[in-house]
Amino acid sequence: MSNPTLIHNTINFVKEQLQEAEGGHDWFHIQRVYNNALQIAKGEECDLVIVQLGALLHDIADSKFHGGDETVGPKVARAFLEQESLEETTINHVVNIIENISFKGGNFDQKFNSIELQIVQDADRLDAIGAIGIARTFNYGGFKNRALHNPAIEPQMNMTKEEYKNNESPTLNHFYEKLLLLKDRMNTETGKTLALGRHDYMVNFLSQFYAEWEGEK
Repeated sequence: MSNPTLIHNTINFVKEQLQEAEGGHDWFHIQRVYNNALQIAKGEECDLVIVQLGALLHDIADSKFHGGDETVGPKVARAFLEQESLEETTINHVVNIIENISFKGGNFDQKFNSIELQIVQDADRLDAIGAIGIARTFNYGGFKNRALHNPAIEPQMNMTKEEYKNNESPTLNHFYEKLLLLKDRMNTETGKTLALGRHDYMVNFLSQFYAEWEGEK
């Protein structure tokens, strides 16, 4: 059952909270993930309100910008949802989505699963790949003052969660450590289909990047 007032209030809350956010994790990222989630949800049997809330609140306080503290986001989201007088089961479900959505090196032991989480996770991962994903990756690399590329520093595969969180390798390595892996980690059929074109775009970008790096083009 839809709840337009709740979604309206949530959108306003998220916009206010993310006014000063880094460009790859700002309101427009949330909006894109929200729209992706709505598209994916059309092909799935799910609780649409939970999908909407999960998409809108999934990055309300990303741990990358809070000293690695993964408890801030769930706490902020829970406080807001309690203020909206939602049922505890709904609140818990949304909080579980926030706590279990991240890639975290690909070795994260996900302790919760639901179709709603799968939809929001796919929606978020779609925004991490393709043209937008490339732009976000280099935006964050610039934000962290990382090198674009250093051929002497190879990507670190199969990192632990902590190694992934503390990784400071050149931006291009992130494609191999995460972005190129996401196509095969999508949950839904719609997500898998949408990921294919975006994945191919990144492969072509990398080919062009290396050619220019070597002065071949």
